[in-house]
Amino acid sequence: MRTHSTTPFGRRPLSLAMVAAQAATRDFAAKPDASETVVHKWRLFRALTEARGPLGVTDRALSVLHALLSFHQETALTLPEVEGGAGEESDSTAPGIVVFPSNRELSIRAHGMAPATLRRHLASLVEAGLIIRRDSPNGKRFARRGQGGEIAEAFGFDLAPLIARAAEIENLAEEVRIENRAIALLREKITLVRRDIVKMIETGMEEGVRFAPRAIDGQDIGTWEGLYGRYQALSARYSRSLGRTELEALAGELTAFAAEIQKLLETHVKGQKRSANESQNERHIQNQITNISDLEPSLREGRAEPPGSMPEDDGAETLGSTETPAPNLRTGDRQSPSQRTYPLGMVLQACPDIVDYGKSGEISCWRDLIDAAAIVRSALGVSPDAWKQALDVLGEHDASIVIAAILQRGDEIKSAGGYLRVLTGKAREGEFSLGPVLMALLRGKAAKAARERRQAG
Repeated sequence: MRTHSTTPFGRRPLSLAMVAAQAATRDFAAKPDASETVVHKWRLFRALTEARGPLGVTDRALSVLHALLSFHQETALTLPEVEGGAGEESDSTAPGIVVFPSNRELSIRAHGMAPATLRRHLASLVEAGLIIRRDSPNGKRFARRGQGGEIAEAFGFDLAPLIARAAEIENLAEEVRIENRAIALLREKITLVRRDIVKMIETGMEEGVRFAPRAIDGQDIGTWEGLYGRYQALSARYSRSLGRTELEALAGELTAFAAEIQKLLETHVKGQKRSANESQNERHIQNQITNISDLEPSLREGRAEPPGSMPEDDGAETLGSTETPAPNLRTGDRQSPSQRTYPLGMVLQACPDIVDYGKSGEISCWRDLIDAAAIVRSALGVSPDAWKQALDVLGEHDASIVIAAILQRGDEIKSAGGYLRVLTGKAREGEFSLGPVLMALLRGKAAKAARERRQAG
């Protein structure tokens, strides 16, 4: 088969990219073993799909190329042998594999693509050097057959550049696969580090870990709320559009931040080990209760012990001592949630809907939150008995936070009173903690904000 024309028909211009593609194909075909090169067209098309970014072609253009390949009857792409030697070949261009479908048939195999769109994507494939136009004098696509019935000359689209660039395309596809694997590993690392950071912050809040203010990335941070704010700032930079370089930088910052938080927790654990004796532990518990009472005057008066709690005299009898007994461990465990007050700013950030029920539409202190929770409790239909049990087990602060969280979840909870009773029961057994609840609400709020930013962008 001979193919002569290498310039496009009509007003379509000849670009230097076309000339370069034709020259590269001609040089490849001039090699002695060129006709022995066999390329599996569908494997090559898969590699093309992976390397479409570096090659500068779109998925729609590849759909057109897929249609063109379907008109080649063989699975293998091979260059025909040159007949007549180099002297005859000097009159023509390199031998090729030409397919010559009509626009109508090509559009059908391209899933009904519009003619104008089809022409645009064909031009992009030519410009990318993946096919060569072999236009006839009148621009029609057809083939002439010889005496033996074989195609002697064809006008259409030459697929020979795919054979000439097969090795290059495979190498580009492999580079893309390596890049994608590296990006996937970075995304996994970021996911794991983010999870570690959230869990460690939850632990720090739950255990009441205190630390001296320190500078992290030039920012003075002295509370767990501040650390969570720093985490949110880092997480806001994460998106699916980030490249490898940006992901590596973000992963490095998150890893360093996680190491700082882990160091805070380890320092706290080491400090506890150094002072781990009975008298020091008892003084630590008493001091913690006193400090929290100072923060909220309503806690100084104390609250009646829930029914069924063990009297302190039992502890004295068990110890066989006349000295003042240590606080009962079961009672202390039950009241510990009310003693572990979370920052008000964090609660309002996680449950902003409760602010609408505050005095004058704002909440500036814990008393405002407790008063607002009493109003919301009634509006949600929580019975006085369920509310009293929650107050006895959780205390005013944590019970109010739970009401704020139930309000924030809105329609997700069908029965607020029943849900509060379930949480109260879990808290009575020591199986409920507010930290994960608040963190889940904060994560949901951050995820929603990220989705809105992506939609706006």
